[in-house]
This record gives sequence, C-alpha cells and structure tokens, in this order.
Amino acid sequence: MASDDRTVECATKRGTKYEDNGALMVPEGRTFFVHPQALCDSRSVGEGTRVWAFAHVLEGARIGTGCNICDHVFIENDVVLGNDVTVKCGVQLWDGIEVGSGVFIGPNATFTNDRFPRSKVYPDAYLKTIIEDDVSIGANATILPGLRIGRGAMVGAGSVVTHNVPPYATVVGNPAVIIGYSDPATHRLPNAPKIIPATEPKPGVRTELGVGDCWVEHLPQFQDIRGAITQMEIDGELPFSPKRILLFYDAPNKNVRTEYARRTCQQFMVAVRGRLSIILDDGRNRKEVQLEGAPVGVYLAPMVWITRFNVQPDTVLLAAESQSFDPNDCIFDYETYRALKGARNP
Repeated sequence: MASDDRTVECATKRGTKYEDNGALMVPEGRTFFVHPQALCDSRSVGEGTRVWAFAHVLEGARIGTGCNICDHVFIENDVVLGNDVTVKCGVQLWDGIEVGSGVFIGPNATFTNDRFPRSKVYPDAYLKTIIEDDVSIGANATILPGLRIGRGAMVGAGSVVTHNVPPYATVVGNPAVIIGYSDPATHRLPNAPKIIPATEPKPGVRTELGVGDCWVEHLPQFQDIRGAITQMEIDGELPFSPKRILLFYDAPNKNVRTEYARRTCQQFMVAVRGRLSIILDDGRNRKEVQLEGAPVGVYLAPMVWITRFNVQPDTVLLAAESQSFDPNDCIFDYETYRALKGARNP
C-alpha cells in the first residue's frame, strides 16, 4: 500500500481513504472504520462504527452499528455494545459490561467488575453491569459492579453510583442519589412546570392527565374554628368501592422511592399531610403530579407505572385500593411492564 495513498485498512480488510483535508471518506461496501493507530481485534463490529486513535478492542467484544469509540478507549472481551453508542476518551469497559443502544459514556467514566479485587486473584465469573438504552453517564462518574442503570437514566459528572438507578432517574453525588426524573423526549429534567393542582380549590373539578385514564381532582373541604374536614364519597370522589386502605408515613428521607404497576387494581391517593411527587407513565406518556394537602387526590388507573419520590418529612399518604392485595397483580420491573404494554421507545 502506497504511503501517500493515506489508506487505512479496516478489520474487514476493506480500504478506507482520507481526502486531502483529512476528512474520512466512505467507499462503497465499507463496514466500519479503524484509525491506523488503533487496535481492533474484534470482527463483530457493526456497520458505520468508528474506532479512533489509541483505542484497543479485544477479539471477543461485540459492538453494534453506528458507534463512536474515541481515543484511548479499552474494551475487553466479554463486553457488548448496542447501536449508536458514544464512548468518549479515556474509558475502559471491562468483562461483564453490557451497554444498550443510544448510550452516551462521558470522558474518563470508570466501570468496575469485581467488588473485592486482589492482584492475581480472579473471580470465577465477573459481575454483570447492565446499562440500558438511552442512558447518559457524565464525565468521571464511577459505576460499581453488578448494577443496572435503567433506561433513559442520567448519571451526573463525578457521581459514584453504588445502587441500581431506576429508569429516567437523574442521579448525582457520592454516593449518587436521585434528584429528579427526566423527560424521556429530551432526557433532561423537565423545564415546564409540574402538574400541580391549582391553589384555588374547585371541588369536583377533574383534570385529565393524558396518561392512561389517570386524573387529579379537588375534594370537598369544610373548615371552621373547630378544624377542617375533607370527604371522599364512594361513586363520587372515589370511583370504586375500596377493599383496602393504606397509610404511608415515616419515610426516612426524601430520596426513598417506590416503583410499581398494578395489573387490575385501581388506586386513589391523597397526601393527608406533607408533600410528595408521583410520576405516571403509561409506556408512551409521562407526567409528574405533586400532591400537597388533603383537598387534592389523584386517581391511578391499572397498568400505569407509578413512581413515588421526593417525599418530604412528616408526609402521610393515604391510598385506597379497589381490591385486596394480590402479589400476582403487582409488577416491579419496568422492562417487564413495557413488554406487557407493548411500549414503544419515547
């Protein structure tokens, strides 16, 4: 090969040329690009992927289409990358790491696969770390082994992730804690105001949320010098006859969260005291409701994914349910829920 031809051989042995200005040319039939100062031992690399200078991809790694592997990246054998993944400079992906599609991994993010590392001592199997689709991991973040970062989650720069991160959560700090949930359309914390019930109560007025069949309603309130009363009549404010009443209280801190869906059970919730946020997700649309004070309740329809978080001190939440507890009615895994709903990606 002539040196002035400035041709780089891909792992498929098909040529890739540069123009005189250094721009990458894409000849007909090319599959993926490897910079002349990179090592790509794997043949399982998708079309359109680019491996840049001083990166090293070992033979067993599997990389999807359209990925961008930047300078000084190391990828071990038992690593899987989905499609359209960006791995910025200075990242090492060790055995046992599985990365979904559309994931962004910022510069110098650090992954681990052994909780108790010792020199020359190797585990029988490395812990699996799962990064689901559309996750973003900020620069210099550290991900402990054996964790799952849920779909669409955002890990802030410099964060140390010690526990699983739920879908669409934004976490920051050391150890990382949830500060909110992102809009799946933009993968950012929502800039628009949250759905907060109006400050001027209008009893009997329902606000449809556009998520499943969920709605919020102002409840009748009566107040005089003796105190206040809020009522919920069956087939009035309550659209079902409750079979179960629950009170949630004494949350240890506002970072505690609850995530689930119910297959057939209807729920109606009121913040008797304090304040909390509830995110409703039907697999296509998501809305955040902030409950504060007894005069407002939210109706939660079946097969809607519920996330309760940001529970303020001394909050007491009352929940009425349309049926007795049945563990088979509960779904606690978001991907299982999405599969049952036939949900499409946001």
